[in-house]
Amino acid sequence: MGLRFRTRASDSAWVDSVWTCTSEQVTAMTSVAGVRWGLVFWEHAGRAFAGVTGPETRTGTAPVPEGATFTGIEFAVGTSLRAVPAPALVDSGIQLPDTTRRTFRLDGARWETPGPDDAEALVGRLVQAGIVVRDPLLVEVLRGHRPAVSGRTVERRFRSATGLTRGAVRQIERARTAARLLVARTPAADVVAELGYSDEPHLARALRSYVGRTAGQLREGAGGAIALDPDQRLTS
Repeated sequence: MGLRFRTRASDSAWVDSVWTCTSEQVTAMTSVAGVRWGLVFWEHAGRAFAGVTGPETRTGTAPVPEGATFTGIEFAVGTSLRAVPAPALVDSGIQLPDTTRRTFRLDGARWETPGPDDAEALVGRLVQAGIVVRDPLLVEVLRGHRPAVSGRTVERRFRSATGLTRGAVRQIERARTAARLLVARTPAADVVAELGYSDEPHLARALRSYVGRTAGQLREGAGGAIALDPDQRLTS
């Protein structure tokens, strides 16, 4: 028993993935660093909740209400909320007020709570209302284009939109990829070579900082419940 995750990729340019989770006989989990913000909706003990989650720059321990069910939307890098500066969400989050099973309140308006199959419809409405926005410069950068502005300008705009530097995003994403490979029982030496770590101690430091597991624990599924990737079923 533990955390039962299911996820799907999204065909929306604004959304990275949509996930669901059920917690069973687990009250805490290891949170893993991540570069995206999200909306999450959950029910527990007959009550409904909603919140905004921010990027996380380090691993940690997070409480999990036992018997809760969750639906989450992970937004694409470069998108942001109009009303909340992206840096304010880093290693933080916001619980939204006045939430019911059917609706939640965001940016002064009430919205219908989505299920996993209609998350993109909600996002489309939020985009149309100007509540979810993105920087067109970053869209070009993330597509691999080189805009006619200085690197300093790109970095400033990137940090303003995401709350993170481009270097931090690369490091966190690399560590998450390493963890996925290790869960799939890829040898640590192969992970080092594939992802460009200088050696296994370098990999170990990254895993400790961003994932909270050793390579051996990831391969063996040890160490308790962990929020690594929604497309994996991770048990305690």
